[in-house]
Amino acid sequence: MARPAAALMASLFLVSFIIVLPGVTSSVLRLPSSSSSESRNFRRAHSLSDSYNFDSRDGWATFNATGFPQNSTTLETRSNKAKYKDTKKNLTVSITDTLKAVSDFMDVKITWYTGHDLLNPSCWANTEWTPTDESFVAALTLDGWETKPKCFDFLELCNEDKKCVYVRVVDSCAGCAVGSKHVDLTQAAFKQLAGLDIGTLITRMRITDPPQKSDWNVALWGPQV
Repeated sequence: MARPAAALMASLFLVSFIIVLPGVTSSVLRLPSSSSSESRNFRRAHSLSDSYNFDSRDGWATFNATGFPQNSTTLETRSNKAKYKDTKKNLTVSITDTLKAVSDFMDVKITWYTGHDLLNPSCWANTEWTPTDESFVAALTLDGWETKPKCFDFLELCNEDKKCVYVRVVDSCAGCAVGSKHVDLTQAAFKQLAGLDIGTLITRMRITDPPQKSDWNVALWGPQV
Protein backbone atom coordinates (compact mmCIF):
# COMPACT_ATOMS: atom_id res chain seq x y z
CA MET A 1 0.00 0.00 0.00
CA ALA A 2 2.98 2.38 0.38
CA ARG A 3 3.60 2.86 -3.32
CA PRO A 4 -0.01 3.85 -4.22
CA ALA A 5 -0.11 6.24 -1.26
CA ALA A 6 3.14 7.88 -2.34
CA ALA A 7 1.87 8.21 -5.90
CA LEU A 8 -1.35 9.83 -4.64
CA MET A 9 0.54 12.33 -2.50
CA ALA A 10 2.84 13.18 -5.40
CA SER A 11 -0.15 13.80 -7.67
CA LEU A 12 -1.82 16.05 -5.09
CA PHE A 13 1.41 18.02 -4.67
CA LEU A 14 1.76 18.51 -8.44
CA VAL A 15 -1.85 19.71 -8.77
CA SER A 16 -1.35 22.15 -5.88
CA PHE A 17 1.87 23.45 -7.47
CA ILE A 18 0.13 24.08 -10.78
CA ILE A 19 -2.85 25.84 -9.15
CA VAL A 20 -0.80 28.02 -6.81
CA LEU A 21 2.06 28.84 -9.15
CA PRO A 22 0.80 28.77 -12.74
CA GLY A 23 3.23 31.52 -13.75
CA VAL A 24 6.16 29.42 -12.59
CA THR A 25 5.18 26.42 -14.69
CA SER A 26 4.74 28.55 -17.81
CA SER A 27 8.09 30.17 -17.20
CA VAL A 28 9.84 26.86 -16.73
CA LEU A 29 8.33 25.39 -19.88
CA ARG A 30 9.08 28.40 -22.09
CA LEU A 31 11.57 27.56 -24.84
CA PRO A 32 14.43 29.90 -25.71
CA SER A 33 13.63 32.47 -28.39
CA SER A 34 14.88 31.64 -31.88
CA SER A 35 15.29 35.32 -32.82
CA SER A 36 19.04 35.84 -33.04
CA SER A 37 19.34 39.33 -34.56
CA GLU A 38 19.01 40.81 -31.07
CA SER A 39 21.23 38.18 -29.43
CA ARG A 40 24.00 38.93 -31.93
CA ASN A 41 23.66 42.64 -31.16
CA PHE A 42 23.53 43.92 -34.71
CA ARG A 43 22.17 47.15 -33.26
CA ARG A 44 25.35 47.73 -31.27
CA ALA A 45 28.99 48.18 -32.21
CA HIS A 46 31.16 45.12 -31.62
CA SER A 47 34.53 45.72 -30.00
CA LEU A 48 37.87 44.37 -31.10
CA SER A 49 40.21 42.71 -28.63
CA ASP A 50 44.01 42.77 -28.59
CA SER A 51 44.59 39.02 -29.00
CA TYR A 52 43.74 38.76 -32.68
CA ASN A 53 46.44 38.40 -35.32
CA PHE A 54 45.47 39.76 -38.70
CA ASP A 55 45.16 37.09 -41.37
CA SER A 56 44.92 37.91 -45.07
CA ARG A 57 42.63 34.92 -45.52
CA ASP A 58 40.05 36.80 -43.46
CA GLY A 59 40.33 39.85 -45.67
CA TRP A 60 42.52 41.78 -43.23
CA ALA A 61 45.68 43.72 -43.98
CA THR A 62 48.33 44.71 -41.43
CA PHE A 63 50.47 47.81 -41.25
CA ASN A 64 52.89 49.44 -38.84
CA ALA A 65 51.00 51.93 -36.71
CA THR A 66 54.24 53.65 -35.63
CA GLY A 67 54.78 55.11 -39.09
CA PHE A 68 51.14 55.88 -39.74
CA PRO A 69 50.77 59.63 -40.57
CA GLN A 70 48.57 61.35 -38.02
CA ASN A 71 47.41 64.04 -40.41
CA SER A 72 45.62 61.50 -42.59
CA THR A 73 43.22 60.69 -39.76
CA THR A 74 42.37 64.23 -38.74
CA LEU A 75 38.60 64.52 -38.48
CA GLU A 76 36.32 67.48 -39.05
CA THR A 77 32.68 68.33 -38.49
CA ARG A 78 30.58 69.24 -41.51
CA SER A 79 30.73 72.90 -40.50
CA ASN A 80 34.55 72.71 -40.49
CA LYS A 81 34.47 74.60 -37.18
CA ALA A 82 35.63 71.86 -34.86
CA LYS A 83 38.45 69.42 -35.47
CA TYR A 84 39.11 66.08 -33.94
CA LYS A 85 42.72 64.98 -33.74
CA ASP A 86 43.38 61.29 -33.76
CA THR A 87 46.07 59.69 -31.61
CA LYS A 88 48.33 56.71 -32.26
CA LYS A 89 46.93 53.45 -31.01
CA ASN A 90 47.71 49.79 -31.10
CA LEU A 91 45.98 48.49 -34.21
CA THR A 92 46.56 44.79 -33.55
CA VAL A 93 42.96 43.73 -32.97
CA SER A 94 40.67 40.75 -33.12
CA ILE A 95 37.07 40.16 -34.03
CA THR A 96 34.70 37.65 -32.47
CA ASP A 97 31.23 36.59 -33.60
CA THR A 98 31.36 38.54 -36.85
CA LEU A 99 30.18 38.12 -40.40
CA LYS A 100 32.82 36.62 -42.68
CA ALA A 101 34.87 39.18 -44.61
CA VAL A 102 35.01 38.88 -48.40
CA SER A 103 37.31 41.83 -49.18
CA ASP A 104 40.34 43.66 -47.86
CA PHE A 105 40.02 46.80 -45.78
CA MET A 106 40.08 50.23 -47.36
CA ASP A 107 39.94 53.71 -45.86
CA VAL A 108 36.65 55.53 -46.40
CA LYS A 109 35.04 58.73 -45.27
CA ILE A 110 31.77 58.40 -43.37
CA THR A 111 29.05 60.92 -42.61
CA TRP A 112 25.41 60.54 -41.56
CA TYR A 113 22.09 61.42 -43.16
CA THR A 114 18.49 61.77 -42.03
CA GLY A 115 15.09 63.22 -42.91
CA HIS A 116 13.91 63.28 -46.53
CA ASP A 117 17.27 61.87 -47.69
CA LEU A 118 16.12 58.51 -46.31
CA LEU A 119 13.20 58.34 -48.76
CA ASN A 120 13.21 56.21 -51.91
CA PRO A 121 16.44 54.20 -51.46
CA SER A 122 17.82 53.83 -54.99
CA CYS A 123 18.92 50.19 -54.77
CA TRP A 124 15.29 49.15 -55.28
CA ALA A 125 13.45 50.03 -58.48
CA ASN A 126 10.25 50.09 -56.46
CA THR A 127 9.88 49.44 -52.75
CA GLU A 128 7.49 50.44 -50.02
CA TRP A 129 10.23 50.10 -47.42
CA THR A 130 11.94 53.25 -46.19
CA PRO A 131 14.86 53.25 -43.75
CA THR A 132 14.60 55.23 -40.55
CA ASP A 133 17.18 56.87 -38.30
CA GLU A 134 17.28 53.54 -36.41
CA SER A 135 18.10 51.41 -39.47
CA PHE A 136 21.64 50.20 -40.18
CA VAL A 137 22.08 51.08 -43.84
CA ALA A 138 24.32 53.21 -46.02
CA ALA A 139 24.37 55.31 -49.17
CA LEU A 140 27.54 55.32 -51.31
CA THR A 141 29.08 57.86 -53.68
CA LEU A 142 26.92 58.05 -56.79
CA ASP A 143 29.64 58.56 -59.43
CA GLY A 144 33.33 57.90 -59.89
CA TRP A 145 34.07 55.34 -57.18
CA GLU A 146 34.88 52.54 -59.59
CA THR A 147 35.48 49.79 -57.02
CA LYS A 148 32.67 50.66 -54.64
CA PRO A 149 30.54 47.91 -53.06
CA LYS A 150 27.36 46.94 -54.88
CA CYS A 151 23.77 47.49 -53.87
CA PHE A 152 22.74 45.23 -50.98
CA ASP A 153 26.33 44.39 -49.99
CA PHE A 154 26.99 44.27 -46.26
CA LEU A 155 29.84 46.40 -44.96
CA GLU A 156 31.81 46.32 -41.75
CA LEU A 157 33.07 49.75 -40.71
CA CYS A 158 35.65 50.11 -37.94
CA ASN A 159 37.01 53.25 -36.33
CA GLU A 160 40.34 53.66 -34.54
CA ASP A 161 38.69 53.20 -31.15
CA LYS A 162 38.03 49.53 -31.85
CA LYS A 163 34.35 49.96 -32.59
CA CYS A 164 32.89 48.17 -35.58
CA VAL A 165 29.39 48.07 -37.03
CA TYR A 166 27.60 46.32 -39.89
CA VAL A 167 25.48 48.17 -42.45
CA ARG A 168 23.78 47.28 -45.73
CA VAL A 169 24.17 49.33 -48.92
CA VAL A 170 20.70 50.48 -50.00
CA ASP A 171 21.15 53.92 -51.56
CA SER A 172 23.42 56.28 -53.48
CA CYS A 173 24.76 59.62 -52.28
CA ALA A 174 24.32 62.27 -54.96
CA GLY A 175 25.85 64.91 -52.69
CA CYS A 176 29.09 62.97 -52.15
CA ALA A 177 32.08 64.21 -54.15
CA VAL A 178 32.62 62.46 -57.49
CA GLY A 179 35.22 59.72 -57.15
CA SER A 180 35.33 59.90 -53.35
CA LYS A 181 35.19 56.79 -51.17
CA HIS A 182 32.29 58.14 -49.15
CA VAL A 183 29.82 56.13 -47.06
CA ASP A 184 26.80 58.01 -45.75
CA LEU A 185 25.28 56.25 -42.75
CA THR A 186 22.01 56.38 -40.89
CA GLN A 187 22.23 58.02 -37.49
CA ALA A 188 21.97 54.79 -35.50
CA ALA A 189 24.92 53.26 -37.35
CA PHE A 190 27.08 56.39 -37.16
CA LYS A 191 26.46 56.77 -33.43
CA GLN A 192 27.97 53.33 -32.82
CA LEU A 193 31.25 54.65 -34.24
CA ALA A 194 31.27 58.27 -33.05
CA GLY A 195 29.06 61.07 -31.80
CA LEU A 196 26.85 62.79 -34.35
CA ASP A 197 28.60 66.08 -33.55
CA ILE A 198 31.81 64.68 -35.10
CA GLY A 199 30.00 64.78 -38.44
CA THR A 200 32.82 63.35 -40.57
CA LEU A 201 35.12 60.46 -39.79
CA ILE A 202 37.78 58.43 -41.58
CA THR A 203 37.23 54.72 -40.93
CA ARG A 204 38.24 51.34 -42.33
CA MET A 205 35.70 49.40 -44.38
CA ARG A 206 35.46 45.91 -45.79
CA ILE A 207 32.69 43.89 -47.45
CA THR A 208 31.26 40.91 -45.57
CA ASP A 209 28.85 38.09 -46.17
CA PRO A 210 25.23 38.94 -45.28
CA PRO A 211 23.66 37.74 -42.04
CA GLN A 212 21.95 34.39 -41.97
CA LYS A 213 18.24 34.31 -42.75
CA SER A 214 17.48 33.53 -39.13
CA ASP A 215 19.22 36.78 -38.16
CA TRP A 216 17.53 38.96 -40.76
CA ASN A 217 15.86 42.11 -39.45
CA VAL A 218 13.84 44.12 -41.98
CA ALA A 219 13.74 47.19 -39.76
CA LEU A 220 17.54 47.29 -39.72
CA TRP A 221 18.35 46.38 -43.34
CA GLY A 222 15.21 46.38 -45.45
CA PRO A 223 13.68 43.48 -47.39
CA GLN A 224 15.82 40.63 -48.61
CA VAL A 225 16.38 40.32 -52.36
